[in-house]
Amino acid sequence: MAHVTFLYIPGVFGPAFEDVEAALEGSWDKSGAWQEKTDSWSIAPMVREPWEDGGVCFRATVELDDAARGKDCYWGVTFRQRDGRETWAIATETNDPVSHERFRQFRFNGLDSEYRYYLTHCRRLGANKIKRKDDSWGVRFAVWAPHARAVDLVFGAIWNSADASKKPVAPNVSLPKSLIAGGYIADDGTGTHPELPLISMVRVEDGIWETEMSASCPALEAFSLDVLNHRPYMFRITQEDGFIAYRTDLYSRCQIGFGASNPHGNHYEGRVKDLSGLGSCSVTVDPEKVAKRFEEDVWPEKEFIDEAEFWKDEFTDKKLPQNSGDLIVYELHLGALGFDHAGPGTLKDAIALLDHIGSMHVNAVELLPLSEFGDGSMENWGYSTSHYFAIEYSGGGRDQFKFFIKECHRRGIAVIMDVVYNHYTHDGERAEYNYDSNRPDHNGYYWYEGKPWDYSVPEGGYIDNMSTGWAPRFHEEMVRKMFISSAVALVREFHIDGFRMDQTTSIHGYNVLHADGRSVGTANMFGAKFLRELGRTLRMFKPGVFLMAEDHSDWDDVVKPVEEGGMGFDARWYSAFYHNLMGDTDQGDAAKLIYRAAISPGSSLPMDRFAALLAESACQKVVYSESHDEAGNSSGPFSDPDWSGDEGKQYTSARGIVVASNAAPLVGDTRKYAEARCRFAWGITALSAGIPMFLFGEEAGAQKRFKYNAVLQNREDIKGMAGDDGEGRFLYRFYSDVNALRSAHTGLRSRLIEIVHVHNENRVIAFRRWDEHEAFLIIASLADHPYGEGYVVHGDCLKSGLWQEIFNSDDARYGGSGIGNAGTMLRCANGDINAVIPFAGFVVLQWRQEG
Repeated sequence: MAHVTFLYIPGVFGPAFEDVEAALEGSWDKSGAWQEKTDSWSIAPMVREPWEDGGVCFRATVELDDAARGKDCYWGVTFRQRDGRETWAIATETNDPVSHERFRQFRFNGLDSEYRYYLTHCRRLGANKIKRKDDSWGVRFAVWAPHARAVDLVFGAIWNSADASKKPVAPNVSLPKSLIAGGYIADDGTGTHPELPLISMVRVEDGIWETEMSASCPALEAFSLDVLNHRPYMFRITQEDGFIAYRTDLYSRCQIGFGASNPHGNHYEGRVKDLSGLGSCSVTVDPEKVAKRFEEDVWPEKEFIDEAEFWKDEFTDKKLPQNSGDLIVYELHLGALGFDHAGPGTLKDAIALLDHIGSMHVNAVELLPLSEFGDGSMENWGYSTSHYFAIEYSGGGRDQFKFFIKECHRRGIAVIMDVVYNHYTHDGERAEYNYDSNRPDHNGYYWYEGKPWDYSVPEGGYIDNMSTGWAPRFHEEMVRKMFISSAVALVREFHIDGFRMDQTTSIHGYNVLHADGRSVGTANMFGAKFLRELGRTLRMFKPGVFLMAEDHSDWDDVVKPVEEGGMGFDARWYSAFYHNLMGDTDQGDAAKLIYRAAISPGSSLPMDRFAALLAESACQKVVYSESHDEAGNSSGPFSDPDWSGDEGKQYTSARGIVVASNAAPLVGDTRKYAEARCRFAWGITALSAGIPMFLFGEEAGAQKRFKYNAVLQNREDIKGMAGDDGEGRFLYRFYSDVNALRSAHTGLRSRLIEIVHVHNENRVIAFRRWDEHEAFLIIASLADHPYGEGYVVHGDCLKSGLWQEIFNSDDARYGGSGIGNAGTMLRCANGDINAVIPFAGFVVLQWRQEG
């Protein structure tokens, strides 16, 4: 009999899964005799123990019979909750593209052995604290480089730019941010710290290389935990062809540099403030420490506190939303803020905007990507991630991000982060690209079909997926784990509440061979496998995490719960809702209500086409009247004089109020009609059965395009526009009040919706919303005139009795004419109700009583 030990390792610091009991299940019986995979598996309790990464593990040892030698054995772990519910705790699926099975496999060699399952690699890879056998803390560096011949850890140097000798600063010395120089190791090794040794790493299991923790590595031992005090480092990788390459740590929690300059491997002795973090040195940090103050003029900061101390005042009496249906989402890009200073906006500007956001009764902020990205400045949108564990330093960095999240939570605002898993940064050298090999088929983070000689050019084997880069290698478990682990780190370390995942259809549906455009079904299947694993893992750590997918498929699995084998998204972005409501993009068959209303006064509108989409908002949709993609960045009808040769963008979409006025000057009646149509658009969105979202600035009538390559020149003073004397003050009041209306009524947050009336010639649509407690009727019109004498809506579903107007988009408080029902009771009999409707507006009626 051989003793075989099994370890289940969550891979996170601190307590995890405290309310569960774990049990090992394996393909052997109680006596240790081998069983077929399909036979009954034996069950053995697992013991919770401290693990070397500062977290916990679950351990069990069983005896296996020698007769099982050479047999394939299968195992997994079950979590039993206190209430008796059981969860299969292996989140990773087998590497069979068509299989959803989740178990671990090994071939029994008849010897005492140990097998591990890491749920995440948060503390397995990168630079991490490790508990020594004497219970003291050490540090271990680890990197995945399966094709490398050798890997060495090297340290970079930083110095005071005023020091002509360029002497590296000593540990624990802080410099003014504007004076820090260096932080970059060139391809020939220039820039390495002249006084710190090169440390050889040892290859262990799964293609991982790590530094040793024993006395055989005295140089690293001498550093102890001080090595986590903001030391620049890189991995010196001897690739499989013998070429020496300097690579960043893809599990880095911080990249030095907060500028846009990329030396591309050449010597760099400039200032860190100008250096891009894409290919610069990674930086060690202690993730259990947070800067004591939001801002210091030096780096590293001088005072840090324990994370428990930092988070202790995270919450107030303002509660965070608990259900996705309760969300009202504000989409925000940091770089577009900072109207009052030079350069892109930062987290400091975002914190200054929070009271403006909270006063609108918004309870979720969705940030455009903030993980370290390759374009090097917050002026860029950030959809080119290079390092998924690091926060873009040009926006403020990891500690300021924690301050931002805490300030949001104190106001009852959840934080949703946009993440990009469908491609990497476009200039991935020193990050993902050719990490440990120059062979395309060994380019470990990228999917490659076949061999390079199968194609006329080597690039032919990569996968296009309608993103702006080649597809990740999702058939590689280590690649999937990197994305998953980074998301778990954001939840655990940063207290992120949810994620919006960029273009998930590119991951599970759009994969084609670069050479000829043929569909690669296996890539689609492994992409779906990744999304299922991601959803499972996140919900194991945080069951209530908000998950939104930018997904253009109708595949039910996207929003199917993970317990039922789905990906577990709460909702998917509903672009068709936008195209049919606003209509300023090249979607020829869309209803385009607001755009058509602006260009064709008095004409019929396809309200019925939009009505079908409004009804579909009940089907787990994020609905929006404007998003980053459509506010001037898509092809559309409006001439862009600053298009600068951007292909296909000479004519573009525009901001909502520009669409609503057909780009006419916003003066007099033109502004009045445009704002009324904007109120119609957001009101219908906010009162739909979906999760409503709007882009920053819409609440104040922002007019300038929001383009990925023209953020700074199109900034607008949002708070000033929404102020008491601002031209957007009426819209801001409207947004605040209609959001408050939705938040105050469960019947307006339910998924129950029914279209009651549609009339294309009259430009009228009516729909009801309800739950078991209350019922509402929304009657809306895009007519250019009011129905001042009333408009009869018939619906057999309408409750007889008295209905009262509780909201009117034409209220004088919003700059309207006050045309409506003045809060009076309206009688519904035999399904008929007669209500006054303002022009380009709506009224909300609530059922009050029988009679």
